[in-house]
Amino acid sequence: MLVNFADKAVLGLAGPEIMKEFGLGRQEFGAAQAAFFSLFSLSAVGVSFLTRKIRTSVLLLGMGLLWSVSQLPMVWGAAGFGTLIATRVLLGFAEGPAAPVAVHHVHGWFEQRDRTLPTAILMVGAAAGVAVAAPTLGAVISHFGWRWAFGAAGLAGLLWAGLWAVKGKEGPLAPPVDRAAHPDEDGPGADEVPLRDVFLSGTFVTAALGAFAAYWVMSAKLTWLPDYLRTVVGWDLGQAGAAVGGGAVANGVVLLVHGLLGRRAARRATGGRLPAGAGAGLLLVASAGAVTVFATVGTPWIKIPMLFGPMAVALVMLTVAQTAIARITPPSQRGVVLGALVAVFALGGIVSPLVLGWMVDGAATATAGYEHGWLLTAGLLLTTGVLAALFLRPERDARRLGVPESAGAAAPVGH
Repeated sequence: MLVNFADKAVLGLAGPEIMKEFGLGRQEFGAAQAAFFSLFSLSAVGVSFLTRKIRTSVLLLGMGLLWSVSQLPMVWGAAGFGTLIATRVLLGFAEGPAAPVAVHHVHGWFEQRDRTLPTAILMVGAAAGVAVAAPTLGAVISHFGWRWAFGAAGLAGLLWAGLWAVKGKEGPLAPPVDRAAHPDEDGPGADEVPLRDVFLSGTFVTAALGAFAAYWVMSAKLTWLPDYLRTVVGWDLGQAGAAVGGGAVANGVVLLVHGLLGRRAARRATGGRLPAGAGAGLLLVASAGAVTVFATVGTPWIKIPMLFGPMAVALVMLTVAQTAIARITPPSQRGVVLGALVAVFALGGIVSPLVLGWMVDGAATATAGYEHGWLLTAGLLLTTGVLAALFLRPERDARRLGVPESAGAAAPVGH
């Protein structure tokens, strides 16, 4: 996930240089970022179905290799805007299934009650990708040019793939992938529920909407925050990269603290004061307030701290949504449903860069355009946060669907 999100961060960090070299406006640049997500959702669903037939360790290796292949062509000096679009489409296709397949893989190592912290750590890897990429790739851009930022990300992917090929393996609770060989354990209908009932549950709908809003914020920051800090706030590349990296560190801290608190609550078997799922919705509401302050207050010592925690709490919904979906889904269907969840919330990655780019280009000034874009983001967080607080109830929906908590523990691999 660290390499995955470093790949995503490259375009935003190199954005001003790319726009200058290719003569692009922000709306055109937003289209390049949106191209990354053009096949993202489709591949997230399609490859997630393969988790029923192919080991997640194999799928992750194949995806990692494809990430690298899609980054390296931009090192070539003659590669133009068309190549950039084509490689971003390929990268998005390869990275779309990363989160659902990785979460499905990690859940093969832990029972339901222990999954919050491992899932949070996986998401911390995503935050770390931005935290590491921002200063590192910023330095690469300054010393070697923006093209080598893509090259560095591609080489990092190859290094990871080599390590994973040696170390990656399935967890003891991973469901069997050869369903025909395990008709008694995992055959059709043995423990499955109609997918339509899962997708129409209040938990799935509000988890998907809340995660959509959280992903919108994350994508908006990845794409436009470096440009915003340089254009509106007046910082240079080094300062903007440090701020983006610092914000990503804050994202990781928030996710890790939430995971630790969730683990402690699960081990103590203590129920919170709020229904399960409601707290994540309220964190979206809190994040909406932070984004509003960030958008409307011009004083840097008030504006910038919003990045370091208050805006980051929205990302907790990405962890909560995935663990909640795992709770209401039998293990044999978990990869597919997680893929559908990612397919929905990844649409935020398509819409967010385009909408904010269009709003900034269409406004009288970049400052006014960004303010309107951030306020729209705050409204989205507020609306989805209220819905999640009211209707995200994984335990209730699991009981209604007939999915016992013990369903989180599948038969051991090789059983």
